[in-house]
Amino acid sequence: MPDAAEPAPKPQKKSAGRDLSAAIGVGVGLGAVIVASLFVVKAVFVGVIAVAVVVGLWELTKRLDERKGIRAPLVPLALGGAAMVVAGYVRGAEGAWVAMALTALAVLVWRMTEPPENYLRDVTAGVFAVFYVPFLATFVAMMLTADDGPQRVLTFLLLTVVSDTGAYAVGWRFGRHKLAPRISPGKTREGLLGAVAFAMVAGALCLEFLIDGGAWWQGLLLGLAVAVSATLGDLGESMIKRDLGIKDMGTLLPGHGGIMDRLDSLLPTAPVVWLLLVLFVGSG
Repeated sequence: MPDAAEPAPKPQKKSAGRDLSAAIGVGVGLGAVIVASLFVVKAVFVGVIAVAVVVGLWELTKRLDERKGIRAPLVPLALGGAAMVVAGYVRGAEGAWVAMALTALAVLVWRMTEPPENYLRDVTAGVFAVFYVPFLATFVAMMLTADDGPQRVLTFLLLTVVSDTGAYAVGWRFGRHKLAPRISPGKTREGLLGAVAFAMVAGALCLEFLIDGGAWWQGLLLGLAVAVSATLGDLGESMIKRDLGIKDMGTLLPGHGGIMDRLDSLLPTAPVVWLLLVLFVGSG
């Protein structure tokens, strides 16, 4: 007697790989804090940026030490990073460059208090951290100095979030072709197209209704640039995490990982948005 036919296996549902309820709750909470500080007192939002920078530097240096034995000095990085954000807000690009140079110098001097073995490796990582986290974050503070600074920062945040959301939604539903499988296997070309489409539409709306003197066609260009820079930023941090052999930079934010896991697409996007807004509507 032939065996009874086995029931066909149920199709597997795609999984986001994270606790979505926690991720959404944390995201909404962070968004509320950011928007409240942004539109109440500008200086408070500068403080929010500085805190994010310090925590991000702590996560990065901790992972470098744990996984590679690289000891980038956190104290001068944290103090200098916070100073860079404030300098960018108070003195603009000139202040940011000077503060960055002094912070890099402080890293070199601080590391001299320890044995010379691996000195070059440690200070190289420290200087990289200076550029990667606080210097790029300083462009957010510089956006804030314009008369419509809160609207510019909100545009920057919205476009980056919309780009990430579009990439996730379209990639999860339609993704078939890998974008960079050796770096980030979850990213697809279809997801990138989703990021571009979502960000361009959001950019057109933001430039038309949020930014004084902006035009919808400028928003299309801005959205395209944000989608590209946000994707490259995400891939860049994925490279770092793959080299370190970790999934997340931290565990501070349930459903998201660490602060650096949320800053990955924001950091390289900040100078892009700052520059394009200056070119399109002036420095304010």
